Amino acid sequence: TLTEIGKEAEAGVIELGMSEPGELTVIAKIAAVHMAVITNIGVAHIEQLGSQENILREKLTIQDGLQPGGTLFLNGDDPLLKNVTAKEGIHTVYYGTGENCQYRAEDIRLENGYPRFTAVCGHRRIEAALQVPGNHQILNAMAALAVADHMDVPLEEAARQLELFDGVKNRQQIYHLPNQVVMIDDTYNASPVSVEGAIDILASRQKAGRRIAVLADMKELGALAGRYHRQVGEYLGRRQVDMLITYGQLAKEIQAGALASNPDLKTLWFSIDQKEELKQRLVAELHPKDCILLKGSNSMKLGEAAEYVRQHYH
Repeated sequence: TLTEIGKEAEAGVIELGMSEPGELTVIAKIAAVHMAVITNIGVAHIEQLGSQENILREKLTIQDGLQPGGTLFLNGDDPLLKNVTAKEGIHTVYYGTGENCQYRAEDIRLENGYPRFTAVCGHRRIEAALQVPGNHQILNAMAALAVADHMDVPLEEAARQLELFDGVKNRQQIYHLPNQVVMIDDTYNASPVSVEGAIDILASRQKAGRRIAVLADMKELGALAGRYHRQVGEYLGRRQVDMLITYGQLAKEIQAGALASNPDLKTLWFSIDQKEELKQRLVAELHPKDCILLKGSNSMKLGEAAEYVRQHYH
């Protein structure tokens, strides 16, 4: 990535990912960035790192490659990040929705699944509308606005550019299919937080006939995987979802949690070797005006089912 950044480029935006202890220090020193953003401390990779506290410690090693006088942008809404201060010589900036954030989103609302909000930065108030669904995208937008402001991009212009972004393949891609069927393809990956965010998007669809969630296993959650899956199910059971279809051994716990919250919820479960049966059932199940969400870890290959549905309709 670094060698492909041309001399004419004003900035490079690079994802520094890690799943093992010590990994981030190495790539952070290679990247040698002037600004770093930490978006959250979730439970992805908890199987390798053991705890959220360990994940926090490892993510903060991004500062090992941060240049002196640089800036560390932190999600001020995250319980583990909101009390973090960057190391000496590095500026700390918080973004989010709370009073502790220098860059703050207010007046938040969803319109048919799409976020609308006011970005507040000091005395400035800028209206923003996103074309990617889900309230969690507001924090991503605030991170982008904070970085843009520190690079002297006019905030009004930055907000208008955000409105043009409509997502990437298999990440909350919304397809409007024949018979007014809507499919939300979010099959690229999954963690408990992102699955709950996707459920909120599905539940917020105002003109849907039925809201159907198709959820597969979430990987790399370690010894607590069963509990995390059950909690996601309990969360879904409390939302406006009409049907749950689960795929994979761990996803059985999603089904159990959902039925514990809502015993009347219609549910189906498919094992890992029943992918063809799953595809065919999805096509058979969909009625006009239904909205269907598909989400799971990438290794579950649920994207193949999403593509099967799409090809059936086209």
